[in-house]
Amino acid sequence: MRLKLSSMSSLTEKDRPIVQLLLNTGTCPRCILRFCCVGSQAVYRCPYKDLMKDLKEFLKNNQEKEDTVCSDVVDPPCKRMRLEHTEERPDDLNHNGALQQIPSVNNENTAMENSAVEVCNVCLGILQEFCEVDFVKKVCQKVNSADYQFTSFVFSVSLPPQLSVRERAAWLLVKQEMGKLGLSLAKDDIVQLKEAYKWIIHPQLSEELGVPADGKSLFEISVVFAHPETDEECHFLATACPDCFKPAKNKQSVFTRMAVIKALEKIKEDDFLKHFPCPPSLPKNLCVALEIQCNNGAVFVAGRYNKYSRNLPQTPWIIDGERKLESSVEELISGHLMAEFKADSFNFSSSGREDVDVRTLGNGRPFAIELVNPRRIHFTAEEMKGLQQTINDSSDKIQVRDLQLVTREAIGRMKEGEEEKTKTYSALIWTDKAIRKEDIAFLDDIKELKLDQKTPLRVLHRRPLAVRCRIIHTMKSEYIDEHHFRLHLKSQAGTYIKEFVHGDFGRTKPSIGSLLNRTADILELDVESVDVDWPPTLDN
Repeated sequence: MRLKLSSMSSLTEKDRPIVQLLLNTGTCPRCILRFCCVGSQAVYRCPYKDLMKDLKEFLKNNQEKEDTVCSDVVDPPCKRMRLEHTEERPDDLNHNGALQQIPSVNNENTAMENSAVEVCNVCLGILQEFCEVDFVKKVCQKVNSADYQFTSFVFSVSLPPQLSVRERAAWLLVKQEMGKLGLSLAKDDIVQLKEAYKWIIHPQLSEELGVPADGKSLFEISVVFAHPETDEECHFLATACPDCFKPAKNKQSVFTRMAVIKALEKIKEDDFLKHFPCPPSLPKNLCVALEIQCNNGAVFVAGRYNKYSRNLPQTPWIIDGERKLESSVEELISGHLMAEFKADSFNFSSSGREDVDVRTLGNGRPFAIELVNPRRIHFTAEEMKGLQQTINDSSDKIQVRDLQLVTREAIGRMKEGEEEKTKTYSALIWTDKAIRKEDIAFLDDIKELKLDQKTPLRVLHRRPLAVRCRIIHTMKSEYIDEHHFRLHLKSQAGTYIKEFVHGDFGRTKPSIGSLLNRTADILELDVESVDVDWPPTLDN
C-alpha cells in the first residue's frame, strides 16, 4: 500500500496493527512513530493535526497491497529482525490479568473514533502541547529576558520519572503484537522520547533565537517537566525493588529518573505486568513545565596582583562567623569582575597565598577567578585593559596586571608543579643579642639548606599535622644595626618563612635563630617574586 505522510516518512504494512493498536489505547501520533522506529527527524516536526490525519489515512487504505510508503527522505534501516521461528508465538500479556481489554486491531472504525486523545498515555503531553509554537515562544521569552550573551545553545530536558514506566508498558504491548507477526522489537530500537523532542524543538528554538543548536555550546537552556502523579505511578517499584530507592537530602522524592530506571532493569516482566496497566492508562493530567532555566558556562579571568597593605587578607577573614577585616584581595578584584560579567558567583584561586601582614611586590602573584554563570562573556583586549584600570583605581591596597581571559585548562599551569617552583622573599629580622655584620655574613654562603618543618602552630587548626621537607636555595644578608638585619632569600614554594626565622618552638629545624644561636623574630615580610611563568605577560 502507498501512503504519503506530510514529512515523507516511511511506514510499512507490518506497522499497520501497531499504529491501530496504539491509536486505540490513547497514544499520540509522534509516540506511535517512535514505536514504529521511524528515524526521520522531519516527520516529527510536522503539525500534530497533520500527523493524526495521515495516520488515519494510512489505516483507511487497507485495500492497497504495496508494502512501503512513498518516501522522499530515506529513513535509516529498521532495526527490527524477523524471528527465525514464527511458529512459537509469545503468550498474550493478559495471561496474568495485567493486559486491559483493548479494541480489536481489525476494528478500524474504533481506531478512528478513539484517536483524538487529549493527553498521550505514553509521553503525557510532552510530544503534544510542549512542541507547539506557544511553548517555544515562552521558552525564548525566558531566555531573552535573562539577558545572556551567547552564539549557540544546547538544549536539555528533564522528564517525569514515570515516563520510563509508561514507555515500558507500551513497549511490552507492542512487543506482544509484533510477536503475532513473527517480528521482534528491542527496547533500544524505539526512538527515545528525549531525542524525538529535541528533533522537534531544536529548529524552532534556533529560528526564534537566531543562533544554532550545538551540543558543545556552553550556553544551556534547560526545561524541567513534572507530573502530579509521579509518586502514585512509581510506588509499586519501591515495593518490588526497595533497594533502588534511597532518600536523599537534596531530593524531594525518592522516585528520581535514575532510581526508576534502575528498578525497571531489576523488576521481572511478570511482576511489572501485575502492578502496572498494559497498555498504560489514560492520564488524568498533562505534564507541567516546572522550570525553564538558562546557564552560561563559566568564564575564567587570570592576572597577577600586588598587595601593598599589611592589614589585608587574601580571602575574607571570618572566625566563628565574625568578620575580622573589612575587605580582602579576593573581594577587591572579584567585585568589579562580578559586576562587569554579570555572574552569579565566583571562585578565586592563586599560586600560593600570603599572610594578612605580608606584602606581595615585584611582578605580583598569579591568580585566576572562575566566574559562574556569567551573562556577559565577550570582552575585547581593550575592554579587559579598561577593567584592569578600574580595579587599580578603586584601591591603593592592591594593583593587578596582565588581566586576561583564559581557558579552564590553562589554569592548570598555575598549579602545575607548584612545590617545585621558587619564591623570593625579603625579611626584616630582630635578634635579642647584639650582632655585628660579620656575625651574619656566613648566611650568604649557605646553599640548598634543607629544612624539616612541622605544621606551624598558627595554621594547625586548618592544616593536617605533618613534617614537610623544604629547601632554602640561597640567602643574602643586609646588616642594619646591632639588633636588626634584612635577609633576602630564595626558597622552595610552600616554605613557612616566618617559622624558618624564629623556629616555631623547635618545630622548624634548622632556623635563623638556631643558626645564629640566639632568639630571632621576624618583624616584616615581603614576597618579592613568585616564579611562575603564567599568565602570559601583556603590554599593559
